[in-house]
Amino acid sequence: MFARLFAPTVEVSAHCDLPCGVYDPAQARIEAESIKAIIGKLADNDDPDFRTRAVIIKEQRSELVKHHLWVLWTDYFKPPHFEKYPQLHTLVNEATKLAGATGTKGSMDADVADQLLAKIDEIAEIFWATKKA
Repeated sequence: MFARLFAPTVEVSAHCDLPCGVYDPAQARIEAESIKAIIGKLADNDDPDFRTRAVIIKEQRSELVKHHLWVLWTDYFKPPHFEKYPQLHTLVNEATKLAGATGTKGSMDADVADQLLAKIDEIAEIFWATKKA
């Protein structure tokens, strides 16, 4: 009796966990742009308190980049996307590593931030191509 009471009355399916339109690689890019700006501000400031706060914020932004990329990878991109764009797994892996401890999270290197932005742009190009399909 309880099984019938709680059984779904309508079955639904969707490409992603919410209706399409809620995902956007721009979220990762905005955070990566912030990381690059923080690295520039760090280079121009010797105040230890400022530098400590900036490093903390940079590390938080790096985690957010990884989060936004993982959401795209796990919730938006589906097997047909990975079949059509076999480099996608590698791109997401490389981008999240560039935002990680050996990347912008653990580095003050503006070149690493630029590399991260370039990877995000490659992912975004694929993302937008999938939206057109």
